[in-house]
Amino acid sequence: MIMRRIDALYVAHPFLGSRRLVELLAREGIAVNRKRIQRLMRLMGLEAIYPKRSLSRNGAAHRVYPYLLRDVPITRANQVWATDITYIPLRRGFLYLVAILDWFSRYVLAWRLSNSLEVAFCLEALEEALKQATPEIFNSDQGVQFTSEPFTRRLTEAGIRISMDGRGRVFDNIFTERLWRSVKYEEVYLQAYEDGWVADQSLGRYFAFYNTRRPHQALEYQTPAEVYRAEVA
Repeated sequence: MIMRRIDALYVAHPFLGSRRLVELLAREGIAVNRKRIQRLMRLMGLEAIYPKRSLSRNGAAHRVYPYLLRDVPITRANQVWATDITYIPLRRGFLYLVAILDWFSRYVLAWRLSNSLEVAFCLEALEEALKQATPEIFNSDQGVQFTSEPFTRRLTEAGIRISMDGRGRVFDNIFTERLWRSVKYEEVYLQAYEDGWVADQSLGRYFAFYNTRRPHQALEYQTPAEVYRAEVA
């Protein structure tokens, strides 16, 4: 229950650190000390020093690629894909969600749930996305999943340029951050997933809605699927 509330507060106010969270939770009648808040934030991958959710830990032994997208205009589908991981609460326990997003159209090409932060579920999502198209650039954070040799090798084998966010720079992957806000407020926080199967089915329906029926103001009220398919047709 505390983790779910921390997640909701953090998504709404990503600058919050453990001290402020202690005070906000106390105002809601949830008495919890700062050490516990810090432990739960580490478990959830929340980094409050900067406004950045960093569920994937840095892979210090792996190569870190430069950020390639600063001041680059995004003008077409499959120019840039991006990925990130977020926390999904269940009635008992939690899962992690990874998604791959086309920046131009906001189209979600693939997603996967996992009960651990192993690289396998990220690779599964990548393989599903690559069955549809190949981007010019693939952007991620510096997490161990995305800096791992299997993940970067798959990208380089496909001829894709690799871009990675600067440490703690929330705006380097802003479209994926906005996707998580939509997923959380329009789906996750309205549900109480009983287990992983229920979460998978419900999120599947939401992503179908998000891609094909939900108009985006930034897309002149077209859906991501309409914009993406018009570009690749």
